Amino acid sequence: MAFWNIQNWARGVRLMMAAALVVGAAGVSLPALAQEVPPEELAMARKYIDLTDRGAVFETTVVEVGIDTMRQIITQNPEIQQQTSDAIGEVIKEYNGRKGELLDQFARVYAINFTLEELTEIVAFYESPVGQKLATANSQLNEDIRRVLQVYTNNLRTEFFAKVRSQLRDQGIEL
Repeated sequence: MAFWNIQNWARGVRLMMAAALVVGAAGVSLPALAQEVPPEELAMARKYIDLTDRGAVFETTVVEVGIDTMRQIITQNPEIQQQTSDAIGEVIKEYNGRKGELLDQFARVYAINFTLEELTEIVAFYESPVGQKLATANSQLNEDIRRVLQVYTNNLRTEFFAKVRSQLRDQGIEL
């Protein structure tokens, strides 16, 4: 059985979170999210989400948005740094207790894409010692994978450019 690809986990969660926040803020529903899902599938998908939410995605994202907001305001208004910090702290408090809304939307995505039997197998895996270890290690693994991919991408850019340049040189074109 293939489980969620570790390399794409963080990116997928951030994209889903961004979509959920935009959709929620706009009062719009995505077609897939509007699809009816049997309650038992939704419950099993939510169980999977709860078992694997080790990176505190909701909390981390809210704080990151707060930091970005702080930078944006302070860059142009450095004299109101303390007031802005206080305001951001208050707004962050408003989001306390709203994590469930997002995790329910994540669960809906899984419930739409997996059958109850598949979700049951996935949950059984994540309830096992190996599954718990994977869930706990995912954040660090994703960070390590991101670094490996960054080094690979940097090397690939240099190598790729050199090869294209060589091909062009063979055609008499100098860059």
